[in-house]
Amino acid sequence: MNLSYIANKSFAKKPSILQGFGLSFGLGMTYFSLLVIIPLIALFAFSFKLEWAKFVEIISDSQVLSALKFSLSTALFAATINLILGFIVAWSLARYDFFGKRLLEALIDLPFALPTAVAGIAIAFLLSSNGIVGKAFLLIGVDLEGRSFVAVVVALIFVGIPFVIRTLEPVIKDLDKESLEAAGSLGANFYQSFYFVILPSLIPSALIGFALAFARGLGEYGSVIFVSNNIPFESEILPLLIVKKLDSFDYLGGSAVGVFMITVAFVILLLINLLGQWQKRA
Repeated sequence: MNLSYIANKSFAKKPSILQGFGLSFGLGMTYFSLLVIIPLIALFAFSFKLEWAKFVEIISDSQVLSALKFSLSTALFAATINLILGFIVAWSLARYDFFGKRLLEALIDLPFALPTAVAGIAIAFLLSSNGIVGKAFLLIGVDLEGRSFVAVVVALIFVGIPFVIRTLEPVIKDLDKESLEAAGSLGANFYQSFYFVILPSLIPSALIGFALAFARGLGEYGSVIFVSNNIPFESEILPLLIVKKLDSFDYLGGSAVGVFMITVAFVILLLINLLGQWQKRA
């Protein structure tokens, strides 16, 4: 057989099963580049105008680190609660039919459409001494006014829980019923079936939902500024600190803090995704 024929046949491009992949991939990457990659490159390039020593001085400032700690702690705490509550809601929606189910599904998507400032104002009123929740806690001697951590976590739960529910719900619907029936026929109770059959199938999607809720909470600004006291070194979030630097025309300082925040968030999200990939292979 002719060697050139073999070479041409080996390197010949195989037709794609999905027609138009090249065009759709190119358009998608162009759209992604315009909205994400190019703005990020511009932000990093602008921050590089600073000398390295000055950059380190800005991001290691005690106010920046305090704001980062408050932002990370509230986002992680809210994402953890969202993971638990979101699983319960997603399980109920996927496995049961009940009165008001369609209304509940519509309410779950409400945070996507509701302006975050409106959500912040509503939550701030509910937690105040004149609000329903605030009055209820006053009866047991707990005043929620001035408790910025609690208020911020509640706001982040509100804006983040749809990500967990909408990520877990289709996975729960597609659970292999035959595996559950097989586990039951072998004598496994509900808890054993959940731990050995259901949980391994849900962990990757649960981690994705957790990561989305965490990322949403870390970058949240509109609702948090209404429910928090916004006191430096106590209840100030990192996005607010960036806005303050921009308002004072410290654009290089704001870009440096922004790059620092993006880097920290990227590392955490990367670790969560790697954990999910490891779980799939385990």
